[in-house]
Amino acid sequence: QVQLVESGGGSVQAGGSLRLSCVASGYYYRYNAMAWFRQAPGKEREAVAHILRMYGDTSFADSVKGRFTLSLNKAGNRVYLQMNSLKPEDTAMYYCAVGSVYDDDWAASRNYNYWGQGTQVTVSS
Repeated sequence: QVQLVESGGGSVQAGGSLRLSCVASGYYYRYNAMAWFRQAPGKEREAVAHILRMYGDTSFADSVKGRFTLSLNKAGNRVYLQMNSLKPEDTAMYYCAVGSVYDDDWAASRNYNYWGQGTQVTVSS
């Protein structure tokens, strides 16, 4: 089992920044990837970013490239999503996920086995 706990969400004005954190416990080391997804009301869940735990390689959705960065602590169990230049369209519940990704299909939610409870991000204009 893997447990994921997200934190860092909140409300900011457009142009502001937030840093989300996700800490994993349990058998997270059996999986090579950690990722962030988000879901806005009435919309489908979408992938935001992912990182390969061993190599630190990152991938981002086009909608957040250049604004969001992803980093991993040395223990490999905590991932940070730094979100800058936030826009109202970034408003969503953000979820952390752990899974195995061995190809370019990092954005597919089927690759992730465990999910956190989510943390809300609200960006006002």
